[in-house]
Amino acid sequence: MTGANEFRSGKTHRDENFPVASWLIRPRHRALILAFYEFVRSADDIADHASLTAQQKVAMLDRMEADLLGAGDDSAEAATLRRALAERNMSPQHAQDLLKAFRLDATKLRYRDWDDLMGYCAYSAMPVGRFVLDVHGESRATWPASDATCAALQIINHLQDCAADYRNLDRVYIPLDALAACGLGVKALAAPKASPELRRCLAGLAKRTAVLLHQGDALPSLIEDGRLALEISVIQTLAQQLTGILLRRDPLSERVHLGKLGVAGVSLFAIVKGLTRRAGLQRPTSAAQP
Repeated sequence: MTGANEFRSGKTHRDENFPVASWLIRPRHRALILAFYEFVRSADDIADHASLTAQQKVAMLDRMEADLLGAGDDSAEAATLRRALAERNMSPQHAQDLLKAFRLDATKLRYRDWDDLMGYCAYSAMPVGRFVLDVHGESRATWPASDATCAALQIINHLQDCAADYRNLDRVYIPLDALAACGLGVKALAAPKASPELRRCLAGLAKRTAVLLHQGDALPSLIEDGRLALEISVIQTLAQQLTGILLRRDPLSERVHLGKLGVAGVSLFAIVKGLTRRAGLQRPTSAAQP
């Protein structure tokens, strides 16, 4: 079987919307998180490759899972992650859950409604946050807030890329009932510029995404590791900014990403905000009486 490397897009963790194992993360955790990222990136590139059939994609993803579980070393990314997980005595379950999402990407092109999309996010996004939390030994009580945050990040990506996903892969993550409520079908995504009806549809989804972000807002305060809490604060603040951009701009015809300077500015603001928040949490709740 052709190796997964042949279908890599060339995208790295530095090209993502949100930080991946930035300098904020403790060095001892970075290698494992990056090994996880490389595995996920390779699988994602397979699922998104325009020249592969759905059957070929699923077969290659199955091969990656087999290698992850120790059946072989055809996938370098799977073998590297397998060894890294073994060193930390961690389960491959989060990576396996993500593979379920990539199989859906290969075989499922439409999503009925918001709940259907959330079902997809349960495999495509939530395992990422859970994995990072497990790497840091955080309590699983943090999972609900993390799940909401990660689902929001996924939908932001979907809204940003809605036109390219449809034009290049005939894949539509915009729920069909949301389009129908605005009198639209999926072909509206092929236009060079979004109609007022499509803008209204996408804005409605951006508002629902903002609700998810609000549901995850407490996550940094639940995290024991201060550096991870700051990373999450940066990610949440970037997500809030991007959601605001999606409410104002047309993803079919306008830039809906932050530039490098914008990312740097938002990140610095988020770090200061996160440090201030943690300092407040650690301050004694009552002073000694004289």
